[in-house]
Amino acid sequence: MYVVTGGSSGLGLATARQLMADGAKVVLCGRDEARLEAAVTDLGDGDGVMAIPGDLADPSTSGRLVASANARFGRLDGAVVSVGGPPAVRTYEATDEQWRSAFESVFLGAVRLTTAVARSAGFEGGSVVLVLSTSVRQPISGLGISNGLRPGLAMVAKELADELGPVGLRVNAILPGRFDTERVREIEQATGDAASARAEFEASVPLRRIGMPEEFARVAAFLVSPAASYVTGTSVTVDGGLTRSP
Repeated sequence: MYVVTGGSSGLGLATARQLMADGAKVVLCGRDEARLEAAVTDLGDGDGVMAIPGDLADPSTSGRLVASANARFGRLDGAVVSVGGPPAVRTYEATDEQWRSAFESVFLGAVRLTTAVARSAGFEGGSVVLVLSTSVRQPISGLGISNGLRPGLAMVAKELADELGPVGLRVNAILPGRFDTERVREIEQATGDAASARAEFEASVPLRRIGMPEEFARVAAFLVSPAASYVTGTSVTVDGGLTRSP
């Protein structure tokens, strides 16, 4: 049984679908209650999925998710923690408030949920996967706040893997590139020529195409599952080969 945040759409929803296909039950979390309910309907298994509206920037959300998972399903095996990216802004133009808001949600919210899962009673052999960004490996132009926070979270994941390994908890990170999600299509549309924007990006990817959400989901579901039982403290890049560092 897994908690999936950012689970109402995009990569989070695709991951929930893959986990359920593998036989797991899921608790979805997201800020938009209507979209969460639509996601539950889309997944089509009322007994195997539940939705908990919440914002990881709220200190109470992590505890509610863990308590709800245990109350509904009687156990908690792990979490896939995805938080929407901070606003696109160059570093020297970002305001203090933008930094503070992003830190509460993107950084501290992810740490809170990871530690809440770790403290869950009887949590032996569990797993947490933090969904970060390829900005852990190299900065992405125009995403100054994300470039600042995501690498720090990757180091937190590594440290937590050291701290929690002795009690049987694995902590990993996954670094997605660009995937064919609603958000990415909105960004492409905003350029005024979505087809050209897509083609230009795909030309820069060694596999010469954008990723599909289910391709991300298969990796995330594997990494959080017992099939990856000897994998911890690792950041896995899933971007079609775009990132230049190994």
